Amino acid sequence: MENNIDRRVMRTKTLLIHSLSTLMKQKNIKDITVKELCELADINRGTFYLHYKDIYDMLASIEQELSDKFIQIFQKYNARNTKDFPYPLFLDIFEFVSDNAELFRVLIGPNGDISFIMKIHQLYNMYCIQTEISKLSPELSINCKYYGNFILYGCVGLIEQWLSSDNPESPREMAKLVTKLVSTGVLSLIKSILKRSSSVIRKRPFILSTHEFFFSFSVITISPM
Repeated sequence: MENNIDRRVMRTKTLLIHSLSTLMKQKNIKDITVKELCELADINRGTFYLHYKDIYDMLASIEQELSDKFIQIFQKYNARNTKDFPYPLFLDIFEFVSDNAELFRVLIGPNGDISFIMKIHQLYNMYCIQTEISKLSPELSINCKYYGNFILYGCVGLIEQWLSSDNPESPREMAKLVTKLVSTGVLSLIKSILKRSSSVIRKRPFILSTHEFFFSFSVITISPM
């Protein structure tokens, strides 16, 4: 009996999410009413209010679920024991986005919610900026936020373009592309900064883990004088 109830709840929420996505393609969230949402989903308003307080509460719930999934992905991998890192991380991200393409299209689209991008930004700050990367050298400490935002907003723009394509590349192809861009771009710059800032250097595998977003790679670490 409980499983049947769970399935009904899941079906109801799926219909509401699909309908909200459809409406957000046409108008801003502030212009969407519970009445028109329920009519489109063919669900009575009483059922809607069993799950959400209002439209904004529903949107917040959706975004929180997406954010929680991103955190799970970030925490899943560790460069030390993940072969071909960061490719597997990006693959998971693009597969997740692909599985929820309709939602991501509207959330980062013209009628999307800018606060959702800010939530991802906050996650990025939590798992990357506030980490050991800012302690590696004075120059990194000053400029890390700029490098990080370059990657973050670049990836958001890339995902937006990908989702709007008529014949989009597969998640696997996108993961390969972003891995190449990140590995040969900003990460190389960070390595060069570390080299310049050190007087005595030695190589070892250094981990800025997936908790620290896309910055896991083998870098030059600084030895004490």
